[in-house]
Amino acid sequence: MDTKKPASASAFAEKGFKLTVAERTEVVKALYLSDTIPWVIGYSGGKDSTATLQLIWKALRQLAPEQLHKDVHVISTDTLVENPIVAQWVAHSLEVMGKAAEEQALPIKPHRLTPEVKDRFWVNLIGKGYPAPRPKFRWCTSRLKISPSNNFIKKLEQQNGEAIVVLGTRKAESTSRAASMKRHEGSTREWLNRNGQLDRSWVFTPIEDWTNDDVWIYLMQEKNPWGFDNNELLGMYQGATADGECPLVVDSTTPSCGDSRFGCYVCTMVSQDKSMDAMIQNDSEKEWMAPLLKLRNQKLLTTDDRHLREFRRMDGRLTLMEVSKEGPDVSRGSDGKLYQLVHGPYKQTYREELLRELLKAQKEVHERAPENVKFDLFTIEDLEEIRRIWLFEKHEIEDSVPRIYEEAMGQPYPEPKLDESQVFNAGDIELLRQIAAEEGDPDQLHFHLVRQLLAVEGKYQHAARRAGLFDELNEVLEYHAFTGEGEALEFAIHRSLSVQKAKGIEVEFLRPVFQIVPVLQGDTELTVEEE
Repeated sequence: MDTKKPASASAFAEKGFKLTVAERTEVVKALYLSDTIPWVIGYSGGKDSTATLQLIWKALRQLAPEQLHKDVHVISTDTLVENPIVAQWVAHSLEVMGKAAEEQALPIKPHRLTPEVKDRFWVNLIGKGYPAPRPKFRWCTSRLKISPSNNFIKKLEQQNGEAIVVLGTRKAESTSRAASMKRHEGSTREWLNRNGQLDRSWVFTPIEDWTNDDVWIYLMQEKNPWGFDNNELLGMYQGATADGECPLVVDSTTPSCGDSRFGCYVCTMVSQDKSMDAMIQNDSEKEWMAPLLKLRNQKLLTTDDRHLREFRRMDGRLTLMEVSKEGPDVSRGSDGKLYQLVHGPYKQTYREELLRELLKAQKEVHERAPENVKFDLFTIEDLEEIRRIWLFEKHEIEDSVPRIYEEAMGQPYPEPKLDESQVFNAGDIELLRQIAAEEGDPDQLHFHLVRQLLAVEGKYQHAARRAGLFDELNEVLEYHAFTGEGEALEFAIHRSLSVQKAKGIEVEFLRPVFQIVPVLQGDTELTVEEE
């Protein structure tokens, strides 16, 4: 086995490029031949996964046909909110490599994976009202990326007992990633580490000791075996660099092209999408992506969205947190401390606004994109799931998705009514809204209460037995027990401190209405479990 180099040193420094690549190729071949466990290669279309797949592809081509005894699955997870240039690159790449593998008689099988409808970004953000992802509530990664790939691997494990997952991760990428890789070392199987999430899988990282520039040297000097031009990949990275340059590092002061990162165009985990911004600035043919950047920056990237979110959690719970400053939605408890409610999902008005802006962005992208670019921000399947959630889970009986679609897109909504038994039309709902309007109720809480009671009653109107009706009506009344956030906050504080006092416990921890939440320092929102 090769001696693994420090993350900061070139893997080619000691033995040179050709010999190092040849030895690593032998490692791949030996590992492939050592058992019957199928391989799964994670492919994103980026430089690292391309280099990894290319190394394995070339190693398999050196084996005799009778030695190609097990499948190598290439999986690429399309989150459906990927940078569109990268998404198209990957989709085309998978198509080309499937044909090339068949022509070369290699057991390489590409797969494009997507999240289930219930897990998709817009369904959760606009449908359920999950706030845009943030460090302490990063609900997107597991749903969009991890679940599709893990589900695929688990099925493979069930069929074969085990699986070997091949990744293009490198220790040189970042300190955190290097530490993560280090934790999985120590396996008795040479070059393989245990998978931290999947019990019956092993992890193989064949380029883990390569630097950014090692990867580019390899891609530029070794021809792509499935027929893609790696110079185009280099050009894509170059276009995503702010200054339009993508040099190889020649000394410690030279910036590397490897610093460019591609990801979801909706990502709010970073303050700026530098790669997409650079693509738009560097290439006039990519200006059609500007509506995506605008949508992200204006509607998702917000540091203070409390006023856009309900004061209750998704299931109606009230959760307190301690804050350090007074404010309009802050109250002082009998213990002298300042408290605030943790806000939950987006309000209906903002969810509808988000949907309208999403549809407008879709229309603008279609109008501006070149004829050879076919890119959709969402599918009708996504809209129908959002519509179902609003109508049946949130009891928003207006059924407003078709109306918003027609207003934004200028064409009829393509799907029929979801609830044929619905007895209220748009005029009825608007009349109810006007009748239920009350002064000092900007969020229309009274209207929401009456509307939800009508929705529950309508659910049972044709039922032979109405068992459960009163329980559901009672749940609605409990959910809408407060006339506003101020009243709910005072109740939560009083209840929490009363429970503490009754149990004789020092107020070291807050125990809100239904759950225990540690007190936080400063104004930081608590880490919450997903609803």
